[in-house]
Amino acid sequence: MTRPKTLVQLAGREAAPCRLGESALVMIDCQNTYTTGVMRLSGIEAALEEAARLLARARGAGTPIIHVVHDGGPGSAYDLREEIGRIAEAVAPLGEEATVVKTLPNAFAKTDLHERLQALGKTDLIVAGFMTHMCVSSTVRAGFDLGYRSTVVGAAAATRDLPTAAGGIVPAESLHDASLAGLADLFAVVVDKASDLPA
Repeated sequence: MTRPKTLVQLAGREAAPCRLGESALVMIDCQNTYTTGVMRLSGIEAALEEAARLLARARGAGTPIIHVVHDGGPGSAYDLREEIGRIAEAVAPLGEEATVVKTLPNAFAKTDLHERLQALGKTDLIVAGFMTHMCVSSTVRAGFDLGYRSTVVGAAAATRDLPTAAGGIVPAESLHDASLAGLADLFAVVVDKASDLPA
């Protein structure tokens, strides 16, 4: 059986990850929302630990960092005014690191993320966060349409189980892997860990 290839590979193009020193880091929805209750993600502790390692590497490299948070409004699991909606302490912004507030899965939609990245002169993005199948995927795909080149750090992302139309369940790990594979087909380079990123 022939090993499957991505659209990028079929086109004969090279898919190299973005370099930390030439990119902006976009941390998507690393909120307490996903650490507890009905929105708790599978493997969230390990993903946050890897996200913290990624953040430390980016800070050490002088990489511009943009934190994205989702605002679901008062009483929601994404209430930015409450502890549940705040960025997890392990990956909280430091100093003058920017925070972009969104209300849709795509972090470019109705926000100034594109303008901020243009002001930084960055078209290469390193992306991590939650959830893999939702806001990470939506943002990377939208970024592709805007001309950005993204690298997603898989171990610094996570998602949750989802129901199927036939009454079954797609396990979080399978959904995570499938979401990353879908992005790697055309929209992004996917690496496993922060240590896989070139300086």
